[in-house]
Amino acid sequence: MMNYSEAELLAVLLSREVRDGEVSACGALSHIPAAGLLLAQATHAPNAELIILNSVFNPFRTSKQFHFLAQRGDLGLFFASGVQIDRHGNYNLHQIGPDPDHPQVRFPGGYGGGMIYYGARRTVVFRTEHTVRSLVEKVDYISACGSSPPDVLRYGNPTKVITPKAIFRFEKDVGTLQLDTIQPGYTMDEIRDCTGFDLGVNDDIAETPAPTEEELRALRVVVRTKMIDTGTYADWARKVLGADTAQIA
Repeated sequence: MMNYSEAELLAVLLSREVRDGEVSACGALSHIPAAGLLLAQATHAPNAELIILNSVFNPFRTSKQFHFLAQRGDLGLFFASGVQIDRHGNYNLHQIGPDPDHPQVRFPGGYGGGMIYYGARRTVVFRTEHTVRSLVEKVDYISACGSSPPDVLRYGNPTKVITPKAIFRFEKDVGTLQLDTIQPGYTMDEIRDCTGFDLGVNDDIAETPAPTEEELRALRVVVRTKMIDTGTYADWARKVLGADTAQIA
């Protein structure tokens, strides 16, 4: 039993991917990654350069300037998400359905996400839902491609996929995701049942280190206060960080 919410768990896990002195960023309407970036700066990465688009943590006047940063290869880490994520590290932000001309559901898409997937040195994809409909064998539409031919200029690839249930690492040599660790409270059978592609492993998998008291305290006090004071998803921070500490399995 854990005394943190799934959103808090994800924020902590994302924060651990941030490196000190590196430029790390997330897009607009990215509440959890924003909290993760600020948590990293408050704990292990005080010199991290953070970019949270559409917030005060954004040195650029236009989105083009941010895209140019990625195109120059100066973006160390980017957090992205998708409606669907497949075993090849592709993600879908556009539409659902087998017929691309007549989709069952259409989404807004991702402005610049496909390019940033090539430009960022590392991309960590996260998803708040871990089910067979969100982690699939093959996405219905490729909004951002996990791999590309060797003659295509690309600074980086996806490195991990993080969900409330598990962490997958991207094996660049074969271009597929492989289960890395399982979040506390879950089993291999549960992960296998809720994942729409082969996990890539047969052996027992280690448990992800749970959020520490220090990480949770910094998230609920330092980060929550900073998000409220700066207007960075302030309402979300008030409602989520430290507010939902009900026991979850």
